[in-house]
Amino acid sequence: MQNPNPNQKSKIISRAGVTIRGLSIALSYLLLPAASTAGSPTEQVRATVDRVLTIVRNPNPKSKTQIDAQRAQLVALISPRFDFLEMSKRSLARHRARRTPEERREFVNVFAVLMGKSYADNIEFYTTPKVLYIREREDQNYAQVDTKIVADNGSPLSINYKLHSVDSQWKIYDVMIEDISMVNNYRSQFDRIIARSSFTDLVRTMKEKQQ
Repeated sequence: MQNPNPNQKSKIISRAGVTIRGLSIALSYLLLPAASTAGSPTEQVRATVDRVLTIVRNPNPKSKTQIDAQRAQLVALISPRFDFLEMSKRSLARHRARRTPEERREFVNVFAVLMGKSYADNIEFYTTPKVLYIREREDQNYAQVDTKIVADNGSPLSINYKLHSVDSQWKIYDVMIEDISMVNNYRSQFDRIIARSSFTDLVRTMKEKQQ
């Protein structure tokens, strides 16, 4: 796999903003002990990103089984850091109030699949990535950590994390890829699908994108 040139970078941004696909959520959190996540917003984001890079830097998987296994590892690592419940609330927005508790639970699970895959896809485009931590801003229970992914060749990619404090941990509730909010893009897509069809059709479409 080669590092992306500017044209590839444009595709990466499009993938983050529009073409979001899925993978299976791994429920094993043993790879990321809770004790290692204490610290500032930057320290907590770095702890997760460092582990993600360890997986990405391994030899590229060839078979579908190997790819699925790597993706499962990636999601297992990011799941404790991402607040998928909050992300799903913001993405579903006004449509959430009309959903039953069971529908809401299912939506969170399916949404987590899509977000995890989208984030992993962007990171995996870089074979020898280096992450620069540009800036941290903190305002009471909210924070933002700005980062830039650089490689030996290819254009850098900015990924900024928006976080809020949950039970003394900093949890990511949105990811800005080249200033494109993933949550906002989900919300626009979800709203269009529900307006055109139904919530049931939205969930079905999301599940299809996991394949």
